Amino acid sequence: MKTLRYAVIGTGMMGHEHLRNLALVRDMNGWDIQVTALIDPNEEMRESAVSLARSLGNLHANGYAKLSEVDDSSIDIYLIVSPNFTHHAIITELLPTGKPILAEKPVCTTVAQCDDLLLRLAGYPSPFWVAMEYRYMPPTARFMERLNSGEIGTLRMLSIKEHRFPFLEKVGDWNRFSENTGGTLVEKCCHHFDLMRLMVDSEPVRVFGSGAMDVNHLDERYGTRTPDIIDNAYVIIDFANGVRASLELCMFADGADPQEQLTAIGDRGKLDAFIPGPDRFWPDARERSASVVFSPRDRSAPSIDRLEIDPALAAAGDHHGSTYYQHVQFVRAVQEGGVVEVSAEDGVKAVRMGAAAQESIRTGQAIVFDQFMTDASLPSQGTAR
Repeated sequence: MKTLRYAVIGTGMMGHEHLRNLALVRDMNGWDIQVTALIDPNEEMRESAVSLARSLGNLHANGYAKLSEVDDSSIDIYLIVSPNFTHHAIITELLPTGKPILAEKPVCTTVAQCDDLLLRLAGYPSPFWVAMEYRYMPPTARFMERLNSGEIGTLRMLSIKEHRFPFLEKVGDWNRFSENTGGTLVEKCCHHFDLMRLMVDSEPVRVFGSGAMDVNHLDERYGTRTPDIIDNAYVIIDFANGVRASLELCMFADGADPQEQLTAIGDRGKLDAFIPGPDRFWPDARERSASVVFSPRDRSAPSIDRLEIDPALAAAGDHHGSTYYQHVQFVRAVQEGGVVEVSAEDGVKAVRMGAAAQESIRTGQAIVFDQFMTDASLPSQGTAR
């Protein structure tokens, strides 16, 4: 394997997680992976990332305040982990390089940006991959494997539930405003909408959402501004193949265990995945494990898979090792011409679903998906119930 030199754009919490996982990808596979450039306008975060990268064996990692300061000839891969609202501009700046790009979700924050990005990426010569870590969490992957085996029969209903802690603090508090994030159902839930499309194997035709900002951030002030990001929602989606899917999100359920539950119901039975939240938010030592459970309609004993996460992978981030597994597949796509498993189109469709759900909340009306996508004058996402 030839040397792969990474530039990491954005060095916050998720940037640090990527650094730890890239080191594991290198060490556990014997691949020559180096992080040589860490780019962030925030000096404190940038220097912290440089220190971490060097401690992980990237002895030539250097920090830069701007992407323009980096010599492109010294880079083989660009990894974008910057705030959501910067993604479109950074990707646009990188496209002339023709280099492989791994971009964190959401790939963009507005439908217009998404449409523009797809046009620009037409015929792009290298892998462009959207980071959708939830696909690669072992319980989710096992859930999809069993779902695709047909043991539940024909899928009729799919639900995703996430009960979790509030949005964490970010540098400059950028994630407190929908204009920066795309709105909670884009920022947080593009993961879930991506999973829905993947599991249902169809496209949305109708979206209805109800949600609001009821508990979190109500007393926060940023100059003259107050946050406008919803903290709870229900979303129902009808798919073209007749499957119905629902999302239940609550971001003031800090003590919930599991944090996420996936449920698929068919004419032969029900399949559940129970996924705990990050270990670092649970200071006690009680046992918490992921499992996938099939409950057949004939009322025979359920079939239970209990999944153990490699401790090294669990310690490297908050996503059950999924960031590691994602990087392995991305490297294979770069080195071996393998399949890009999460394309720009996948990333864009997840953003569009989130934007439609936000618009449904704003208007109180169900959104006909195709009409929403072809409306050239889409209103901004809001937070009304």
